[in-house]
Amino acid sequence: MELILILKSKSNNKQMALTMKNITRLSLAIVALVFITSASKAQQTPFYKDPSQSIEMRVKDLVSKLTLEEKISLLGYQSKAVPRLGIPAYNWWNEALHGVARAGEATIFPQAIGMAATFNDDLLKQVSTAISTEARAKYNLAIAQDRHLQYMGLTFWTPNINIFRDPRWGRGQETYGEDPFLTGRMGSAFVKGLQGNDPRYLKASATAKHFAVHSGPEAERDHFDAKVDEKDLRETYLYAFHELVGAGVESVMSAYNRVNGVPNSINKMLLTDILRKEWGFKGHVVTDCGALDDVFLRHKTLPTAVETAAAALKAGVNLDCSTILQKDGMKAIQQKLLTEKDIDFALSAILRTEFKLGFYDDPKLNPYRSYGADSIHNTQHLALARKVAQQSMVLLKNDKNILPLKKDSISSIMVLGPNAASLDAMVANYHGTSSKVINFVEGITGAVSKSTRVEYDLGCDYRDTTHFGGTWAAGNAEVTIAVIGLSPVLEGEAGDAFLSESGGDKKNLSLPASEIAFMKALRKSVKNKPVIAVITAGSDVDVSAIEPYADAIIFAWYPGEQGGNALADIVFGDVSPSGHLPLTFYKDMSNLPDYQDYNMKGRTYRYYNGPVQYPFGFGLSYTSFAYTLDSKPKNAYKKTDTLSVTVNVKNTGKINGDEVVQAYVEYPKLDRMPVKELKSFKHVSVATGKDETVTLKIPVQDLQKWDMTTHKWKVYPGKYKLVLGSNSADEKASIDFAIAK
Repeated sequence: MELILILKSKSNNKQMALTMKNITRLSLAIVALVFITSASKAQQTPFYKDPSQSIEMRVKDLVSKLTLEEKISLLGYQSKAVPRLGIPAYNWWNEALHGVARAGEATIFPQAIGMAATFNDDLLKQVSTAISTEARAKYNLAIAQDRHLQYMGLTFWTPNINIFRDPRWGRGQETYGEDPFLTGRMGSAFVKGLQGNDPRYLKASATAKHFAVHSGPEAERDHFDAKVDEKDLRETYLYAFHELVGAGVESVMSAYNRVNGVPNSINKMLLTDILRKEWGFKGHVVTDCGALDDVFLRHKTLPTAVETAAAALKAGVNLDCSTILQKDGMKAIQQKLLTEKDIDFALSAILRTEFKLGFYDDPKLNPYRSYGADSIHNTQHLALARKVAQQSMVLLKNDKNILPLKKDSISSIMVLGPNAASLDAMVANYHGTSSKVINFVEGITGAVSKSTRVEYDLGCDYRDTTHFGGTWAAGNAEVTIAVIGLSPVLEGEAGDAFLSESGGDKKNLSLPASEIAFMKALRKSVKNKPVIAVITAGSDVDVSAIEPYADAIIFAWYPGEQGGNALADIVFGDVSPSGHLPLTFYKDMSNLPDYQDYNMKGRTYRYYNGPVQYPFGFGLSYTSFAYTLDSKPKNAYKKTDTLSVTVNVKNTGKINGDEVVQAYVEYPKLDRMPVKELKSFKHVSVATGKDETVTLKIPVQDLQKWDMTTHKWKVYPGKYKLVLGSNSADEKASIDFAIAK
């Protein structure tokens, strides 16, 4: 019996019969065709798109498939598309200093200097984790619409870990303060949260900037030559960068300035010898924007753009935030200043980052693919922004314990001042946008009952010293909250701080004269009723000028979108203040070296012995804490040991509060040793009447200093002292110890 298959011919409707034998032949042919097609398809899948292969091999394969012209086209921040290889255009420039910036709606956390004031690296990691979640969500949404826009990518040029060596620097607000150890700890926490912990994929790419010796003067940054010796370079200016490389930061950005005559973006000693060879950095180096143009146009250390392109790649730059490498890279090869191997080396590093971000893999393999609109600016992130703002604010004065206020017993409040309702004073620079910013007026208003009378007045501006508003009305209120200080238009990056008289920097520590006159007039009108001064700024200011006219003073920094709520939480006692200053507040500028002098002698609490308004690490609380040593360190240590101390912190006051236990080391009395240095800290919550146990560990190796004779690190033998307290001038407990030869 034969199986008959009937097929109708289109031409003549004839029926054709196929026997089982014919069907068998046909089946075999089909199977063979399918096999050949599958094999051919497998051969067509590029090796570099195979996620089972190592990244190094995939990068090598992709580089081998690119033409020289295509390779060069990928070396700029506006990376060109290569359609034949499925490489889309990509803009590398993205910002996330204290929230995803310049990319529309995003949670706005306190400015970096305010987050440093929390002395809470665990909390900062939560912040950067939230930021990278929003970043991934924005990227996913943009790519779904085939949008490849600037500020919507995954390669973020943050954090800024330059040392805030002088309070005149306008961009100091972007840093974590004046201390290398604090900067290294906070910066590392930020990097870990931003980049995530997936073993295969980066959640986002972080960048340690600006490498190196870069902290003003802002107006001269494009041609400034920072002179620094090897000891200050190693111990102060490079310390945090080394820490972040150890934490796995994916990128490093070179700074605009020169260091000892060599522009950073062509500085082989920094970018290759130290960064890559000595520290083992495996990521990519990006220039600051326009920095290569500075080399030949403003530093004038090289005559042409072509020579600059060659020098940058030879020094260790991988990516250019301008167009020099893309425009002049080929000319440098034609002039035999570069080889294609140099291009391959530079390109490989940035392609490696793209592979880590998952750009060449099936999106289904990426653990961050599901983040969407509900991951952006949600209630959890707003609550986190509020918590960070609470912990960032520093209580500088609380005469007769006027704070916290009892909101139920206050019938009228006056909130006034130039920054009381200022958006700029909330969001600082490098910020996103939000429809939910709660300014100080709104925060206070929302915290009290609707039967409480709250009034608002601008009070004064930044210039007029004779005309004021709201002072009469303040005299009729039970309590006045005056919000004064600076804003990002008075201090910040060159060009952005357009009201600054010195290119973004400050000439001195003074508050605007109009605000000082306003506070005097306010005190005269209010008489004996409480005045709470709130100061916004990103740096040290002369608080003493207004201190006599305020019963309490809160330093709020630029507190982000939940700053108004956080202030209300502190003023009304829902939260005890726990912020601590991450920089010294000097009494005046007369004791400081010249602003352009990068020698650390006489700068920061580490090398300064003069009078101060408030020491590094200072911050008052509504409660008090007592320290009791639970375990003491040994009397003597070897270089390979770790010093460990356990302390019980007891809340001896009447309100729950947070304490920041700070551990400082005093060194042997040798030339150029610091006065003291922060070497450990812990932010801890303690309920009233309770105590918490804190263990601090300091590897002896962390006490090493640079030896100018051997040009190496050295742990100096001798007598040391460990001091525990709540600021750099406080001593609640101490231990003497020695380090043996």
